[in-house]
Amino acid sequence: MKLFPSQLYYFLRHRPSRVNVMNLVRFLVILTALVLTYSVLFHLIMAWEGQTEHSWATGFYWTLTVMSTLGFGDITFNSDLGRIFSTVVLLSGMIFLLILLPFTFIEFFYAPWMAAQAAARAPNELPEKASGHVILTEFDAVTRALIGKIVQYHYPYVLLVPDVTEALRLHDLGYRVVVGDLDNPQTYRRVRVENALLVVTTANDRVNTNVAFTVREISEHVPIVATANSPASVDILQLAGSSHVFQLGEMMGQALARRVMGGDSLAHVIGRFDRLLIAEAIAAKSALVGQTLRQSRLREQAGISVLGVWERGIFQTADPETRITPGTVLVLAGTETDIRRYNELFHERPANEAPVIIIGGGRVGRAAGQTLAERGLDYRIVEQSPERIRDPEKYILGDAADLEVLERAGIMTTSTVVVTTHDDDTNIYLTIYCHRLRSNIQIISRASLERNVATLHRAGADFVMSYASMGANTIVNLLSRSHIMMVAEGLDIFEVKVPPELAGKAIAEADVRRETGCTIIALDTPQGMQINPDPAERLPAGADMILIGTVQSENRFLKLYGPNGD
Repeated sequence: MKLFPSQLYYFLRHRPSRVNVMNLVRFLVILTALVLTYSVLFHLIMAWEGQTEHSWATGFYWTLTVMSTLGFGDITFNSDLGRIFSTVVLLSGMIFLLILLPFTFIEFFYAPWMAAQAAARAPNELPEKASGHVILTEFDAVTRALIGKIVQYHYPYVLLVPDVTEALRLHDLGYRVVVGDLDNPQTYRRVRVENALLVVTTANDRVNTNVAFTVREISEHVPIVATANSPASVDILQLAGSSHVFQLGEMMGQALARRVMGGDSLAHVIGRFDRLLIAEAIAAKSALVGQTLRQSRLREQAGISVLGVWERGIFQTADPETRITPGTVLVLAGTETDIRRYNELFHERPANEAPVIIIGGGRVGRAAGQTLAERGLDYRIVEQSPERIRDPEKYILGDAADLEVLERAGIMTTSTVVVTTHDDDTNIYLTIYCHRLRSNIQIISRASLERNVATLHRAGADFVMSYASMGANTIVNLLSRSHIMMVAEGLDIFEVKVPPELAGKAIAEADVRRETGCTIIALDTPQGMQINPDPAERLPAGADMILIGTVQSENRFLKLYGPNGD
């Protein structure tokens, strides 16, 4: 806790605090003058009545007794003049001592003093030697998820908060905060921006532009990551000094569209690490249904590895006895040749090519539609705001909660519904509704809040993605560490150095899956990337290994071996 001199410094360093103190002093001077005047008048009136035995101390005592309404008894006037004077003293005392004094004290001293104590407690700078830290300027859903990732990988961070009260609240919750205005260059000097690893700003476009421009006044080299809501803001943010600008709405739409299976058994690529491709394939219309992974002989036939399977939104790691059902979605890893070979062997063309239904015509929905069009898939966007209708042939005007509207969009024939509204309650409602209408269709949903991801899965969604996790993973990729890719909400592929304690061991001997729940899917050595390594393959020191696992599994690995194998 700060000492009294430090608190006094914070209290008096601002001009409003000094003005408040002067106002309080003026009031006390007036009150003192009033008490002295009443004490003198007390003596004069007492002398006029013939009561001359009272001292000056008695006059002061009588004045304070009457003004504070403690009452009479031992000293009283005998004349009407004295009684009138007593009434005046009593009424003025009620106003000055019982009303104005408490109000003035609280308004001009107590409240500012408490605020000064809070300001003294809230950090306002980092140590001079601080370096290698991430500076965050907005506390939103993306930032909360990003802080979790930053802490997970042992990077220091600081969150800038302009409001002292909010800063103290976050500080008490365990966040590392510094109080400061986002448009003040001194704020960034106090958080040592010139030594920072990264600056991240996820507020609105105007605030982000101001932050980037202000940071560039201090440092020309620190990387700045900014989010943009409007496509027109991308160039402006770059001109202001942003190193990387992300349009999360468009990225979300593209990511959701990549999860659309298109009503076929084709393996769709959803991400890549160098030559390693990650794909997903629905098994419902393939010859694999009913077989175990051992019986399918996918590795022998296509050279591809099954990392795990999705069953109604729940990811399960794969083992040789995992059985493939009509509802199974395979998560595959291999080279481009492996993916092509898989499609040649197991791809079945869909019986119909009904349009994909996208619910919500905002930025996310439009981006999803554009991505589907690039893939050669037809779509219909259900939107209830007429001003958002761009192409009457692709849009259905109406409320998606109305069965007639969904029927016009093709709910009874489509293979996939993508729910993209920004309201989680609406998304949950529509997911349940669509699942009830067609229990066998693929439902892909967006979540704004991470806590609703599990709820959407329970509601019937096959895949759920949120701004928070996607944005956090995208930004973490820019740090000086290996790549991380979100396969789906709660499931990541990440790359780390081979830990020293595992170097030289065979993959089977290391038994990373049993120890952590993560699966090694590739090794990246100076000789090149080895995809789907044999269990007898030894882990070379200094190489990178690529793993897949849930967030909990990733945390266990990092806790056991560290983020960089150290």
